[in-house]
Amino acid sequence: MKNEQLTTDEYDALELVRRGVKRDAAGACVGRNAKRLSGLKMLENTRDGRILLTEKGQLVLFLRRAVKALTALESDPQAPVDTDVVRFLSAKSHIAPVDGGGFALTDKGRESLADIAQQQGQQRR
Repeated sequence: MKNEQLTTDEYDALELVRRGVKRDAAGACVGRNAKRLSGLKMLENTRDGRILLTEKGQLVLFLRRAVKALTALESDPQAPVDTDVVRFLSAKSHIAPVDGGGFALTDKGRESLADIAQQQGQQRR
């Protein structure tokens, strides 16, 4: 996974493709990033000109949503989190329900966020 750190623009391109775009309507964002994302095996072009998200691309977007959810729940246990992300984070013991609704980060969830922050800091050097 060397050099697979994505920019915000690349994540945005993946998200646009996830929502469904055609080659002629892909837009500048997808166009700028399609070559690199295809090289990373996150996007693929079909014979009929469509651009599709690969399984790897779907996983990358899902994990990004999970990290964003952890970050949001760290400061607000009532932050909205998608059901599939709640299921995943609960199964991984990263969050636990709190009285009155919402979710709190577990020790494991806080450790994971700290690890992610540390990795991002090292990659920026």
